[in-house]
Amino acid sequence: MIDTPHVDWLALSPTIALLGASAVALLGAVLVPRTAVRAFSAAITAIGFVVSAVFAGVVFDRSPDPTVLLSETMTRDQLGALAAIILALIGLVVVLVSWSDARRDHVGEYYALLSASAAGMVFIVSASSLLTMFLALEWFSIALYILCALDTHRRESLEAGLKYLIIGSFGSGILLFGCALVYGSTGELGFSAIREATGADDPLFVTGMAMILAGLAFKVSAAPFHMWTPDVYQGAPTPVTAFMAGATKVAALVLTLRILVTAFPEQAEIWSVAVAVLAVASLAIGNLAAIAQRDVKRMLAYSSVSHAGFLLIAIAANSDDGATSLLYYLIPYVAATVGAFAVVAARERELAQPVSLANLAGLGWERPFLGVGMWVFMLSLAGFPLTGGFLGKLFVFSAIYEAGWWWLVVIGVLATALSLAYYLNIVRALYMRSGEVAPGPVVAAGGSPPRDLLLDAAVAAGIVVTIGSFFFVQPLVDLARDAAASLPL
Repeated sequence: MIDTPHVDWLALSPTIALLGASAVALLGAVLVPRTAVRAFSAAITAIGFVVSAVFAGVVFDRSPDPTVLLSETMTRDQLGALAAIILALIGLVVVLVSWSDARRDHVGEYYALLSASAAGMVFIVSASSLLTMFLALEWFSIALYILCALDTHRRESLEAGLKYLIIGSFGSGILLFGCALVYGSTGELGFSAIREATGADDPLFVTGMAMILAGLAFKVSAAPFHMWTPDVYQGAPTPVTAFMAGATKVAALVLTLRILVTAFPEQAEIWSVAVAVLAVASLAIGNLAAIAQRDVKRMLAYSSVSHAGFLLIAIAANSDDGATSLLYYLIPYVAATVGAFAVVAARERELAQPVSLANLAGLGWERPFLGVGMWVFMLSLAGFPLTGGFLGKLFVFSAIYEAGWWWLVVIGVLATALSLAYYLNIVRALYMRSGEVAPGPVVAAGGSPPRDLLLDAAVAAGIVVTIGSFFFVQPLVDLARDAAASLPL
């Protein structure tokens, strides 16, 4: 009699739903008539994201206590479930943004890869082993490499895919080498088993931990490991950029939090300082570089680097409050970032050219709804009151102050003030037309730009979450606190 391991299908259901949607969308690219491929693939992928979010909600409700599965390859807990819900909702919004894309080739493959990449992210946030962590990382990274280069008629897209492949592979290699050093020092792969094994003072062990942190910093877009971010964000198709800016951040940061506090608690004095240094570098480089940008996608790329700094401050706190603030902050950050890229996508389609501060001018008058959405997103990213971004930064500062790192609060406040230079510059451009750039053929002729109702719905969802996370903060904080309680903090 073969003794087979017990498989918790409920824990795997959010991932399986997305993999199933990916497989059906890929089959549709071959079997469905060409005229119906877009509608079929988008509908199947959207359904897959909805089903995944529902399953993740069930997992959250039925997992008050963490459960280690399959010889500690993954953990079923509320932290992974909440992250899976956020990832699935990001994917759903990106599907709405992608609907009116001018893509004619590889439509089915696009949606299949989007769903497959999200499945890898949903799986990695529950990984509790070095092996499953690395496999899931490569799983969603390979799909993203292809998505970035999927616009084969654009040199910028091919260049973005190639750069992401080369630099991302380098980051993955560093991560894998770090995993090998940790395994060589402890003889264990599971996060909890690593914590219980000897090797706390072993230089090999500490070096492996440092390399794992560096490898994850590549995915988080933390400075100085951010070198791929501006070029890839600028060159990739805008819906893909929105997905990367939101979903990759969630997956990488939740994984970073989980592995540091679960596998390396005895080295907290080392890694908390290292994370704080990464945070300061990200805040400084991200904000200073963003001020010099004129391409809006490139500016938002550096904005994501600076926000990686704020999010890493929450991890550096190494406390329940720090984990709670991280999970809360991710919600308005993702809503504002994905919403901002949705507005950029709409402007790109109207002008058929990259969006800069110059040709963004006047959007607030031509498309009032998109203009309002953009300035709400910018104010949230800048940390203004009445938006979730304000409370997110407040919670992060409170957590790191309670940890005794008051100087990080000072740096964070200064970085926030510095960020106003480019966030408010975008808001100013929305309502001040430049005479150097035509507003677009339809508007120039006196007409109105065509409405994209699904993209408008995506922007509306972003506005609701961005503002709603300020007024309905307590339910979100309670969810974040319950999820953070899954960790051994």
